[in-house]
Amino acid sequence: MGDRSYWRCSNCLATFLHPEQRPGPDAELAEYRLHQNAEDDAQYRQFLKKLSDPLLQRLPPSSQGLDYGCGPGPVLAALLREGGHAVALYDPFFHPDRSVLSVTYGFITCTEVIEHFHQPAVEFRRFDSLLSPSGWLALMTNFQTDDNRFAGWHYRRDPTHVVFYREATLQWLAQHHGWTCEIPCPNVALMQKPASGP
Repeated sequence: MGDRSYWRCSNCLATFLHPEQRPGPDAELAEYRLHQNAEDDAQYRQFLKKLSDPLLQRLPPSSQGLDYGCGPGPVLAALLREGGHAVALYDPFFHPDRSVLSVTYGFITCTEVIEHFHQPAVEFRRFDSLLSPSGWLALMTNFQTDDNRFAGWHYRRDPTHVVFYREATLQWLAQHHGWTCEIPCPNVALMQKPASGP
């Protein structure tokens, strides 16, 4: 597809960019620095509410969460804090404090991030280890639809987007980890880890 090659996972149906064609860290960071997502941007806040609103409806009061891949302007964390929850931040480029990855959380948010994962299986195992029993994993990414639109899809053209998920992919991942999965609106998935014990 142009100068890019893609693979398809036969199990989960995700579409992957060929590993040799993934951008390096410097190229990734340069692209991320182009993003302008300010906390007072009403349009961006409304965009994130597609995830925050249904998540807030499901969280117990005063939950502890992690915004994973929060970027330089953690607007989603601000929305969740306004809802009465504590939110730690992690981003390998902008908030690289790995100590936040040594505790567990009642929820993890990951908005417009999972399409950047070079090793998605590793990242989803990490989510499982970071989630407390009954914890929520809230994801937002543009779901891939039919293949005949893939070549012209704007989401594919971002050089840092290296893996693309169908709704069926996220359902498969949830089942693989023993989680439930809800799709409250297009491009949003809410997964819940089961409670421990009988």
